[in-house]
Amino acid sequence: MHGRYRKDIYPGLEVGIILKKDQRTGKITYGVVQDILTSAPYHSRGIKVRLEDGQVGRVAVIEG
Repeated sequence: MHGRYRKDIYPGLEVGIILKKDQRTGKITYGVVQDILTSAPYHSRGIKVRLEDGQVGRVAVIEG
Protein backbone atom coordinates (compact mmCIF):
# COMPACT_ATOMS: atom_id res chain seq x y z
CA MET A 1 0.00 0.00 0.00
CA HIS A 2 1.22 3.50 -0.80
CA GLY A 3 1.45 6.14 1.93
CA ARG A 4 -0.40 8.94 0.16
CA TYR A 5 -3.32 9.27 2.59
CA ARG A 6 -2.75 10.61 6.11
CA LYS A 7 -5.66 8.53 7.47
CA ASP A 8 -3.71 5.32 6.73
CA ILE A 9 -0.68 6.34 8.82
CA TYR A 10 -0.32 6.51 12.61
CA PRO A 11 2.46 6.40 15.24
CA GLY A 12 3.75 2.88 15.83
CA LEU A 13 3.07 1.75 12.24
CA GLU A 14 5.89 -0.01 10.37
CA VAL A 15 6.58 1.76 7.07
CA GLY A 16 9.14 2.14 4.33
CA ILE A 17 10.14 5.73 3.57
CA ILE A 18 12.22 7.44 0.92
CA LEU A 19 14.69 9.87 2.45
CA LYS A 20 15.38 13.21 0.72
CA LYS A 21 18.91 12.04 -0.19
CA ASP A 22 17.49 8.83 -1.75
CA GLN A 23 14.82 10.43 -3.96
CA ARG A 24 16.85 9.90 -7.13
CA THR A 25 17.52 6.22 -6.46
CA GLY A 26 14.22 5.39 -4.74
CA LYS A 27 16.02 3.49 -1.96
CA ILE A 28 13.56 2.59 0.80
CA THR A 29 14.43 2.85 4.50
CA TYR A 30 12.26 0.88 6.93
CA GLY A 31 11.23 1.87 10.43
CA VAL A 32 8.42 2.74 12.84
CA VAL A 33 6.49 6.02 12.63
CA GLN A 34 7.04 8.40 15.55
CA ASP A 35 5.43 11.60 14.17
CA ILE A 36 3.36 12.55 11.12
CA LEU A 37 4.74 15.78 9.64
CA THR A 38 2.31 16.36 6.74
CA SER A 39 -0.90 18.07 7.85
CA ALA A 40 -2.77 17.67 4.55
CA PRO A 41 -5.05 14.61 4.22
CA TYR A 42 -3.37 13.61 0.90
CA HIS A 43 0.03 14.11 -0.71
CA SER A 44 0.85 12.77 -4.18
CA ARG A 45 4.47 11.87 -3.28
CA GLY A 46 3.64 10.38 0.13
CA ILE A 47 2.96 11.63 3.62
CA LYS A 48 6.08 12.93 5.37
CA VAL A 49 6.89 11.22 8.68
CA ARG A 50 9.63 11.03 11.30
CA LEU A 51 10.72 7.53 12.26
CA GLU A 52 11.58 6.51 15.83
CA ASP A 53 15.29 6.72 14.94
CA GLY A 54 14.87 10.37 13.85
CA GLN A 55 15.02 9.91 10.07
CA VAL A 56 12.51 11.95 8.02
CA GLY A 57 11.05 10.99 4.67
CA ARG A 58 7.93 10.32 2.64
CA VAL A 59 6.04 7.06 3.11
CA ALA A 60 6.44 4.76 0.10
CA VAL A 61 5.28 1.44 1.60
CA ILE A 62 3.00 0.56 4.50
CA GLU A 63 4.08 -2.78 5.99
CA GLY A 64 1.25 -3.85 8.26
